[in-house]
Amino acid sequence: MTWIATVPYEQAKGRLKQLYDRVKGPDNNVDNIMMSHSLRPHSMEGHMALYKYVLHHSANQVPKWFLETLGVWVSHQNRCDYCVHHHFAGLKRLLRDDAKADGIWQAVMAEDIDALPLQAKEKEAVRYAKKLTAAPASLSEADIGRLRDCGYSDGEILEINQVSAYFAYANRTVLGLGCSTDGDILGLSPNNSDNPDDWSHS
Repeated sequence: MTWIATVPYEQAKGRLKQLYDRVKGPDNNVDNIMMSHSLRPHSMEGHMALYKYVLHHSANQVPKWFLETLGVWVSHQNRCDYCVHHHFAGLKRLLRDDAKADGIWQAVMAEDIDALPLQAKEKEAVRYAKKLTAAPASLSEADIGRLRDCGYSDGEILEINQVSAYFAYANRTVLGLGCSTDGDILGLSPNNSDNPDDWSHS
């Protein structure tokens, strides 16, 4: 599952077992990205809190399916197949439009922003995410201005920034530790956005 040792759910004790019980899905399944933290439970707790608050919080205004789309885009830019497949499954479930989801998939794989079946403002957010991922030092205030001109509020721009930045962190966790999808259930996420303390995956 990873290139470093991990503690399986059945052998977890103490704080690690408590955290596993918070993040587990059906049949005590714990995503490998979370299990990769098992030798340092405090970093798992920090990772999960960041993930939950950035992507799955009721205070967000940008639709969750589109935040997932940004995650899939950033993950593909970083060649992180683990996050691409996990979050595309989540995106497809949230979107409930298989034709649109398939169009997103094809455009992401082709790295063709213009081909994305999205609104112009959403495509601009993808352009921002691409630049933040590939050349962050090249960003300027003008990039924020373009997002504003498309109709995004500054709070929504912050959401776009944070989701894009989070996936850069998640991708490097996965790629740097050799995390695979073996045994994972793709597309599960902490769907109770109204309770920031509910990390259970469904």
